[in-house]
Amino acid sequence: MYKRVFLFAIISLALFGCVSNKKPAGSKGLQVSENGRYLTEDGKPFFWLGDTGWLLFNKVTREQADQYLEDRKQKGFNVVQVMVLHSVPSVNIYGDSSLVNGNVSKPKVTEGSSFADSTQYDFWDHIDYVVDKAKEKGIYMAMVPVWGTNVKNKKVTPEQAKIYAEFLAKRYKDKSNIIWLNGGDIKGTDGGKVWEVIGNTLRANDPNHLITFHPRGRTGSSEWFHDAKWLDFNMVQSGHRRYDQDTSAKEKWHYGEDNWKYIEKDYNLKPVKPTIDAEPSYEGIPQGLHDVSQPRWNDADVRRYGYWSVFAGAFGYTYGDNSVMQMYNPEKKDAAYGATKPWQTALNDPGAGQMVHLKNLMLSRDAYLDRVPDQSLIVGTVGGDGEKYNRLMATKGKDYIFVYTYTGRNIPLKMAVLSGDQVKASWFSPRDGKTTLIGNIENKGTHQFDPPGEEMDGNDWVLIVDKI
Repeated sequence: MYKRVFLFAIISLALFGCVSNKKPAGSKGLQVSENGRYLTEDGKPFFWLGDTGWLLFNKVTREQADQYLEDRKQKGFNVVQVMVLHSVPSVNIYGDSSLVNGNVSKPKVTEGSSFADSTQYDFWDHIDYVVDKAKEKGIYMAMVPVWGTNVKNKKVTPEQAKIYAEFLAKRYKDKSNIIWLNGGDIKGTDGGKVWEVIGNTLRANDPNHLITFHPRGRTGSSEWFHDAKWLDFNMVQSGHRRYDQDTSAKEKWHYGEDNWKYIEKDYNLKPVKPTIDAEPSYEGIPQGLHDVSQPRWNDADVRRYGYWSVFAGAFGYTYGDNSVMQMYNPEKKDAAYGATKPWQTALNDPGAGQMVHLKNLMLSRDAYLDRVPDQSLIVGTVGGDGEKYNRLMATKGKDYIFVYTYTGRNIPLKMAVLSGDQVKASWFSPRDGKTTLIGNIENKGTHQFDPPGEEMDGNDWVLIVDKI
């Protein structure tokens, strides 16, 4: 009997490969929820509120890293997306090189190094310090092993990638606050063999940390890797272009500014996997990215992307700021994308302080893990939920409904979805997180909700309807 059970287990492993990262309720660490839609931490709902600190490991000192992480902790962020190797090789602010002779398979590690001895402290020790400091502050480090352009430019072979990914996995597998972002602003078809090797090697040597793929702008990981056994959740980069700038709009799965469409697409895939927009337009970056004479995306824009994507079914959201993501120092005169202000100043750009309101709202109701998107709540003809900036996005749980409007337009809501003769309605402001009671509403037919203020871009509100 025991032999048959053992044989069955071996055959199952051979046929189906790695097991899913979905673990029983109450499991420790960051995991995919039982329904495959969201993340949990130690068995409790986890709302990913990320920040792009891409060059954190390369361009700041340990003291400055402390400053950055503390600021993000205070603003409610719990994930930082960061590059391990921005270039091949990479050199940090202390002049420490990451690799021997630029060979990815040969990380430059100093034996017996310590924080106390600066002559022995190396590139990898610096990363260790930042990772540990982030853990102290309750922040996960979502780390890109090697940025995509290096692979596209053939600086990394599959053979080198295997050795390097094994090095990373073994070095960080016991760090509880690690998430792996394979790829790095790249299509899965550019160096696809390398990405498969990195994903499979990380999974084989580090089975307890979540893995995804950070894709090229206006694409999502599901285009190439949805069925990959190493990919635990999907990731979208909706990108930095306006509707009229999206020259790839005729291609499959390109949606301009409508980032909710990427989430909707992923949400309907089988097997079910969580999804997130992890790089929408950054605050303070030129619209279209490369022409610095263009208008800049602002806090209203990053709010819109956040609420649209989360209400469409995403398990969280990643914010970005032009100066912060590149840790811009004006003295270095190396600004990318027209950055003008020091990263320390940009930490307090308005959008950064507003993101926590989205996180708090989503975690404010019970049964978070049962939340679903539901556009049928919006009453009207085909397209009645609006196009472009007039889009209304609706999501609901067992006892509540949320509807987001970016422009403050009228919301025609289908009633009698929640039980009871009456329901309680309120307005929630994404700008300051304050809730204003509307009152009790008769729970039948259709009710027209008129948000405060005039209808215009950036007068955004969330209609909250609660069961009494």
